[in-house]
Amino acid sequence: MAGTTETLEFQAETRQLLQLVIHSIYSNKDIFLRELISNASDALDKLRLESLTRTDLDASDLQITLEVDQDARTLTVRDNGVGMTRDDVVDLIGTIAKSGTASLLAKIKEAKDADAAQHLIGQFGVGFYSAFMVADKVTLHTRRAGTDQGTMWESDGEGTYTIADAEGLPAGTAVTLHLKAEDSEDGLGDYLAAWKIRQIVKQYSDFIRWPIRMATEPTTTEAAEVASGAEGESQAKAVGALETLNSMKALWARSRSEVTEAEYSEFYQQISHDWEPPAETIHMRAEGTFEYEALLFLPSRAPFDLFSRDTKRGVQLYVKRVFIMDDCDALMPNYLRFVKGVVDAHDLSLNVSREILQHDRQITAVRRRLVKKVLGAVKDMQATRTEDYTKLWEQFGRVIKEGLIEDRDNTDALLELVSAASTNDPVETTTLRDYVSRMKDGQNTIYYLTGENRATVEHSPHMEAFAARGYEVLILTDPVDEVWTEQVPSFDGHRFQSIAKGQVDLDQTDDESDETKAAKAQQEQDYAALLTWLQTTLAEHVKQVRLSTRLTTSAACLVGDAHDLTPTLEKMYRAMGQDLPSVKRILEINPTHPLVTGLREAHGANPDDPAVAEVAELVHGGALLAEGGDLPDPARFTRLLTDHLTKAL
Repeated sequence: MAGTTETLEFQAETRQLLQLVIHSIYSNKDIFLRELISNASDALDKLRLESLTRTDLDASDLQITLEVDQDARTLTVRDNGVGMTRDDVVDLIGTIAKSGTASLLAKIKEAKDADAAQHLIGQFGVGFYSAFMVADKVTLHTRRAGTDQGTMWESDGEGTYTIADAEGLPAGTAVTLHLKAEDSEDGLGDYLAAWKIRQIVKQYSDFIRWPIRMATEPTTTEAAEVASGAEGESQAKAVGALETLNSMKALWARSRSEVTEAEYSEFYQQISHDWEPPAETIHMRAEGTFEYEALLFLPSRAPFDLFSRDTKRGVQLYVKRVFIMDDCDALMPNYLRFVKGVVDAHDLSLNVSREILQHDRQITAVRRRLVKKVLGAVKDMQATRTEDYTKLWEQFGRVIKEGLIEDRDNTDALLELVSAASTNDPVETTTLRDYVSRMKDGQNTIYYLTGENRATVEHSPHMEAFAARGYEVLILTDPVDEVWTEQVPSFDGHRFQSIAKGQVDLDQTDDESDETKAAKAQQEQDYAALLTWLQTTLAEHVKQVRLSTRLTTSAACLVGDAHDLTPTLEKMYRAMGQDLPSVKRILEINPTHPLVTGLREAHGANPDDPAVAEVAELVHGGALLAEGGDLPDPARFTRLLTDHLTKAL
């Protein structure tokens, strides 16, 4: 409704989040100025980009200006960037994180400390509202570049905001904060003081590529000249000069020896909205046919939305220090989506699009080198800083292992990085390289078992023979493990083998004695009738019943053929909407277990007794439960178990 003034209410969830931002989230109130400057810088970037294709837009003197009015107690952050229309203001300023407010509220409530909550706030892009921590009222004036109509937005940060048309505004945006009184106990600084503003800009916004300027106070001499009626230059000096507060020098353009770790950390925090320093910094320069600089960071903590489908990935792309795009996914594969940083290419067109980048041979080459640098940095960390590597793997190992599915060119490098729990140690993880170094003489296979958690895997019947004979087994509990172990055949010449699939006979040797062979043959003969009957009785649930060589204490277990989907993987595919036929598995029974020998005797005495068939059902159900599976009919299983226990008493 152009030409009108409206007073609108914040959405209910928006009000809740706004109160959290104002009163609970930010422990350091100085951060408000960083957030507003960052927004202004984004607006300048956008105007610069649009001006490349629109001759009517002027991007010749882009800057951010900080204006202080001592009498009115206001601080204004002004930019001459792209600006906003009235609809933009309603959409971007009138609502907070429109597509994810409820999710953000839930995550904030789960956060264990203020730093974690701040980390979440930064990622949802609601930093504009941090202004209400230091201001009783915020007024915004804006005009979209290339349009004539301006807009005013104002709110006290409580329940409503006012929006109206405004005339005579320059292109860009001005955010005016009507500041609260200084209060050291509440962490409110003197945000009208020039020294305080300089301090905040230097700490948080020194690397912003656009000049951040502030009018300096006139000197005593200049003020006296004005008071005496002086004209000309002295009159101009009365309002002070515009002092540039930030260095504007692109950090990635310096040599590594010129940059301190503190500067790297500050820059990382600026581009990532993370409050912790990075775990690793990668600073590189490539020269030759395609020149570029790259400054990449490996975070020390995983973001909460790391596994969200809507997670933005990729690094910032610049061309000769001109900002081109955020989240350039052409430069970083999905499994390294946690990597933050900047790539500044010298030889790309300024109007390059995402579509062009996806098929650009030079960008593909850059991506390959960046990936190798990142994987190399993790490998170096693994070799020289074990504790840091362990923390990094705990945070990002699940994601990195996705590369074993997506990136066949780097399979060997990725396998060298894999760290997993194993039966070798109850706490410490192991690399595949270390596992291989501990393999028994004559062992050519890397044994593993997947499951929901370590306890479930460790107590699986499949583990019994391996534990009894001292074979180490990898314990893989991440969902991605179900997939990559099916697709990666081997490591360093040693094939991967799930101990829940195929035949396992750890005692079998080429020179097995005739006596041993005869004993096994006799056992097969003794159980032939029972196996045939069980296979018929349980035909609805299993495709085969056979004697087991992997069990020592359990009565039975379920195994798959070598190329069968695991139950967990089958569930994952069904959850994604794929219609799969049910995968029947193999029931292995332990011929030395009292329950199995008793079942054989009962079947031999009276094969038509319904109670014998019920015991067969219980054996199958017990095997399902032992591996954490789902019973086909839990109520029936419980009833049968109760009845048979009652009869046994």
